[in-house]
Amino acid sequence: MSKTIVIDPVTRIEGHAKISIFLDDAGQVEDARFHVVEYRGFEKFCEGRPMWEMAGITARICGICPVSHLLASAKTGDKILAVKIPLAAEKLRRLMNLAQITQSHALSFFHLSSPDFLLGWDSDPAQRNVFGLIASDPELARSGIRLRQFGQTIIELLGAKKIHAAWSVPGGVRSPLSEEGKQWISDRLPEAYETANNALNLFKGLLDRFDTEVKTFGQFDSLFMGLVGEDGIWEHYDGHIRFTDSQGNIVADNLKEEDYKDFIGESVEKWSYLKFPYYKPLGYPQGIYRVGPLARLNICSRFGTPKADQELQEYRDRAGGVATSSFFYHYARLVEILACLEHIERLINDPDILSNHTRAKAGINNLEAVGVSEAPRGTLFHHYNVDENGLIKKVNLIIATGNNNLAMNQTVAQIAKHYVKGNAMTEGMLNRVEAGIRCYDPCLSCSTHAAGQMPLHIQLFGVNGDLLDEVCRD
Repeated sequence: MSKTIVIDPVTRIEGHAKISIFLDDAGQVEDARFHVVEYRGFEKFCEGRPMWEMAGITARICGICPVSHLLASAKTGDKILAVKIPLAAEKLRRLMNLAQITQSHALSFFHLSSPDFLLGWDSDPAQRNVFGLIASDPELARSGIRLRQFGQTIIELLGAKKIHAAWSVPGGVRSPLSEEGKQWISDRLPEAYETANNALNLFKGLLDRFDTEVKTFGQFDSLFMGLVGEDGIWEHYDGHIRFTDSQGNIVADNLKEEDYKDFIGESVEKWSYLKFPYYKPLGYPQGIYRVGPLARLNICSRFGTPKADQELQEYRDRAGGVATSSFFYHYARLVEILACLEHIERLINDPDILSNHTRAKAGINNLEAVGVSEAPRGTLFHHYNVDENGLIKKVNLIIATGNNNLAMNQTVAQIAKHYVKGNAMTEGMLNRVEAGIRCYDPCLSCSTHAAGQMPLHIQLFGVNGDLLDEVCRD
């Protein structure tokens, strides 16, 4: 008799979801699904709004990723205005995005994932959280909090707010960085570097203990997508789109965001509000690809900064070349934090970021545009159609978490097949299934545009639909 285990809600991620695990007649896992169960409809209720408001509106999709939407929307607006923004504005936008990646990766690693690494997969869930980490290793917890504060404060120095800063606009940005802000960043960079290096050394020291997790937490072949710059250098704001495979071969390169419909399809399933993007030439679901830090480190040739390039080489040596295990997302985030700090250091020493020439002004010159940027979780597309007055007629958003949807589902199934045995559901088993999702650090408020907190509910169903077991977590 087959049955189904449902994990609802999934914890320590942003948004609402549940996991269903389906067992066959022999009690072995046959399949697993990651359901995103909330819907807000941002794409629809933006219709009729002025294009000028879109950066501010879409930034409110999420409190974790506001900068990502702010920048992608502003870049789309630049194209509708048909302007080239001032060089100072581009560098300031880059600075804010680097700060956003830093603070978001710090949140993911220190607050959401490190309790599993340091307190144990099977530890008491009441203690397996950031508060348990504070009790166990207060210095590590404190340094993680301060690293996130470093990134958030840079965002505040630029945009006057840590969250939902209405700063980047079509045509550029509203204001430059102040001399005092530049000095604040410079003074705190050494501490940020120390925290990043300590975290890297900690994780690398633990990695040998996680051989099973490396092999089972999303270890499979897929494509990888992201932005790269000239000569394939790591990119987070501009550049072109590249796809590579699990052997490191370039599958497609020099792709333009305006042509995304030629290479990205969006499928839907009746059991999830989150769409299933796929690489169109391979079809659905064979065109599975991953985005985010793991993908960015796989597709790029180098970071172009000395410390991060050294870590990238070691990362690739440990991964055996191309990292195909989603467990390496955690490692990739730490390498990217180090790269972000090096790029931040370069930018604050660039005189352009103090320039007052930060905005180009124009009217509506194009009626359709696509903007792209790298959010912490991966490649983010904004596609707008407007009328002659700049009122939004249609919006399509392809969110980083959505790009990873097929991969998240495959990861859940792989973990469940390894750890879920028989009728009994243990806490450690369930946490490992959830941890597979946390590898991707999904932001479900962005991906389906969901509001609220993230609970957990797992149910086990038999072949005839009978509920055989159930675990709930508030």
